[in-house]
Amino acid sequence: MRASPPAGATAALAPVRARLLRDARADAEALLVAAAGDAEALSGDAEAQAAEILAEARAQGAADAETARRAIRARARRTARARELAARRECWEELSRQVVRGVEELRNSHAYPDLRRRLALRARQLLGPDARIREAPGGGVVGAARGRRVDLSLAALARQALDRHGAELEELWTP
Repeated sequence: MRASPPAGATAALAPVRARLLRDARADAEALLVAAAGDAEALSGDAEAQAAEILAEARAQGAADAETARRAIRARARRTARARELAARRECWEELSRQVVRGVEELRNSHAYPDLRRRLALRARQLLGPDARIREAPGGGVVGAARGRRVDLSLAALARQALDRHGAELEELWTP
């Protein structure tokens, strides 16, 4: 069991107790003020860090969007160029078909026998007198001698003429 303090001691200790209580309250109040300041500083730091992260994310998003936009534009340019080249190739092939068809119509003209004779003569000049000359499908001649061959068919001559003048002819469909 505990003994009670003497009667005068409780009254004598009252100012000490009051002082200890005031000091404890003051210490507690100071701790609360310091904790509130620390919390406010941490909150401010967190907000600043969040703003920095958000700004970095926006900048990275803008950079990523610019990279994507450039890639899309480059892809679109390549696609457009491929389509343009395909259209030009189609035009060239159609022109070639029409020219070959037109030249092959020479077989039906009265001048064809003389043209064929001159083509055969040219083949012999290129290959020698022992060259084997035969009629080419579509008109003209093809010659062969000692492992060499010459194609003087009307189709081959038409394609050679197209190739020689290709750049000039391409201007027909180039803006």
